[in-house]
Amino acid sequence: MEQVNSITIDISGQICPSCLLLTLKELNQHAAAVRSGDTEIVVTTDDRQATATIPDAVNKMGYAAEVTRVDAGYRIRVCAKR
Repeated sequence: MEQVNSITIDISGQICPSCLLLTLKELNQHAAAVRSGDTEIVVTTDDRQATATIPDAVNKMGYAAEVTRVDAGYRIRVCAKR
């Protein structure tokens, strides 16, 4: 199985739309690597609204998103659609 690079950003304490904008900035910087499947972006947040806005936005851009509940917040994994 291929090794996927993981870029982790912790935006805990931020609220939308800041969460969305910070995630999109990171995604745009690494768009080619994420689209190729070599890289994924993992976002840690405590803003529940981000669990809807980020997946919605990245899905419209052609990426996949997976939301998982963790300790005091959420983990949003953004990757290439399979």
